[in-house]
Amino acid sequence: MTSGPSFNPVFAGLGTTIFSVMSALALEHQAINLGQGFPDEDGPHAIRAVAAQALRDGPNQYPPTRGVPALRAAIAAHARRFYGFSFDPETEVLVTSGATEALACCIYGLAGPGKEVVLIEPAYDSYRPIAQSAGAKVRSVILEPPDFRLTYDGLAAAVTEKTTAVLVNTPLNPLGRVFSRAELEILAEVVGRSNAAVVADEVYEHLTFDGRSHISPLAIAGLKDRVLRVGSAGKMFSLTGWKIGWVTGPAALVDIAAKAHQFLTFTTSPALQLGIAHGLERQIDFTLGLRDELEAKRDLLARELAALGFELLPCEGTYFLTASIRALTQESDRDFCLRLVREAKVALVPLSPFFEAGKPDHLVRFAFCKKADVLREAIVRLQNYLGKRKV
Repeated sequence: MTSGPSFNPVFAGLGTTIFSVMSALALEHQAINLGQGFPDEDGPHAIRAVAAQALRDGPNQYPPTRGVPALRAAIAAHARRFYGFSFDPETEVLVTSGATEALACCIYGLAGPGKEVVLIEPAYDSYRPIAQSAGAKVRSVILEPPDFRLTYDGLAAAVTEKTTAVLVNTPLNPLGRVFSRAELEILAEVVGRSNAAVVADEVYEHLTFDGRSHISPLAIAGLKDRVLRVGSAGKMFSLTGWKIGWVTGPAALVDIAAKAHQFLTFTTSPALQLGIAHGLERQIDFTLGLRDELEAKRDLLARELAALGFELLPCEGTYFLTASIRALTQESDRDFCLRLVREAKVALVPLSPFFEAGKPDHLVRFAFCKKADVLREAIVRLQNYLGKRKV
């Protein structure tokens, strides 16, 4: 006797992502959404115009599965300009349908049953289910407060002879950490004694603050042949809905990611790819200016949140500012966020979903990639709410 279809337990056990939950609640309660990390202004008109023209003129058929040549060349040129990396556009660059697909291609290409994937927590929420759906076991390195720094002991305890991939996100969503050269040298030391590759999620590579430089793991001695870099046009050009990402690295590693890609999305919109190629070649000043603009917004939000009693963590990069709520309330971060979106009409994201254990549960994330007027209105709402109610 049958009982109906069975499901992949990895996905059957998952709920809706916390980003979607909080965005839906923001819409329901007409709240300002500082939860999900998307800008509220589109990127350069020139990029959109090139894509629109390409869409009108065609062809609108399958482009090469690894990406249109113009974009692959532009990605390689960008890496050479900013980091001195020399990638062959034909064999060491892969264009994907967003950075999440890029991550999936890397993980599926590297991991499988009987293998292990190491995550550094707090970790972006897509990493774990992708690795588990590939059949891999996930091991975690937990970054500890107050500094949330990567340590030799923590990483060495997680990496074993079965580890085939270590995921490193720098700048780190949600904490806003930018890993230092010393931390990445620890990564190189530990990984260098293993059979693992590094999947480097570098989607916020240009969004580093206070004069900090982004350092790619690929730039660290000992990792040259072991790193797959993941990039995002959406983050660079405030075009997150376009879902254009890429993978760069040694040909052998990119090749295995490309084999996974051909059975996931196969290819990506040619018109959008041509728009992003134009952006990388001629609109990168927008991205560099965005860094300065976001730094000023971070400072505005940090100043006002501190005055309200939030205990702020340093924000070295990304779209996000993280704060402790313990001086305000003893409730969990999730309960606090649910209350705030309903009563204060401001949506945040709790950090506990970024930890497999759900702890710590006293940190919340603010997205400041919004118009200055939107941030000011959110601050006013928080001032009115927190000032009137003992929390």
